[in-house]
Amino acid sequence: MYTLNWQPPYDWQWMFGFLGARAVVGVETVTGEYYERSFTCDGHQGLFRVTPNENDCTLEVTLSDGLIPVAQTCLERIERLFDLACDPQQIASTLGDLGAARPGLRLPGAMDAYEQGVRAILGQLVSVSMASKLAARVVALCGEPLKDFPHYTCFPTPAALAAADPLALKTLGMPVKRAESLIHLAQSVVEGTFPLQPPDDIEGGMKALQTRPGIGRWTANYLALRGWQAKDVFLPDDYLIKQRFAGMTPAQIRNYAQRWQPWRSYALLHIWYTDGWKPSVDSEVTGIQQ
Repeated sequence: MYTLNWQPPYDWQWMFGFLGARAVVGVETVTGEYYERSFTCDGHQGLFRVTPNENDCTLEVTLSDGLIPVAQTCLERIERLFDLACDPQQIASTLGDLGAARPGLRLPGAMDAYEQGVRAILGQLVSVSMASKLAARVVALCGEPLKDFPHYTCFPTPAALAAADPLALKTLGMPVKRAESLIHLAQSVVEGTFPLQPPDDIEGGMKALQTRPGIGRWTANYLALRGWQAKDVFLPDDYLIKQRFAGMTPAQIRNYAQRWQPWRSYALLHIWYTDGWKPSVDSEVTGIQQ
């Protein structure tokens, strides 16, 4: 067993709820006490489970034998997935009242930017639950069963998804253009041209993602938010954000959100999960007349 540390407060109930709503059958299991999933890294496959211990602010990590050779990489990815390096006090000082109700909110990351890219594309114009179902179908079609763990399958490798038939993916319940976008993404990972690590210029990186087939601004921003775990991303075009900022244009929303730099990703989460939140009227920032 391995142990990772985190700074309180940490809202584990919210985090497990967020991941549980997006859990992919066959890959992930989320309960109120632990998160468990299959994982592939550098040719090694296995299962890991994480269990938070709130008494001493640690995360207990158990790796199956197949992942022991890549234990350090797994631990680094888990730290990113659960945003364990976050300093909640620093973020709270910037967000102010916005973050007061949920001081333990963290930014859910990803074990792999490629996988998160696939999941972001599958989530276009569908509900969270439908996106998870589509991902599970892709896993069932292209994934490899996890040895010694019959109830688990590994998320499809880039090579496996790159070799998929777009028409076979279409039959899973997606437009053929989306299937082709998934294949193109996987091919670019195989070729080494997809940015699996966060670029120095996040804004430039998100714009570059939008030049790829099937990746618009929302998908690029969401991929950066979770796949790169970028801390300063805001989604002014998001459906719920537009509802929260009723009557404001995306440009006005973007200007308003500048007050939360460099932690706009956390501000985004707080706004998403605060029912009835409304921006204060600020003519100087938004251009709205008081």
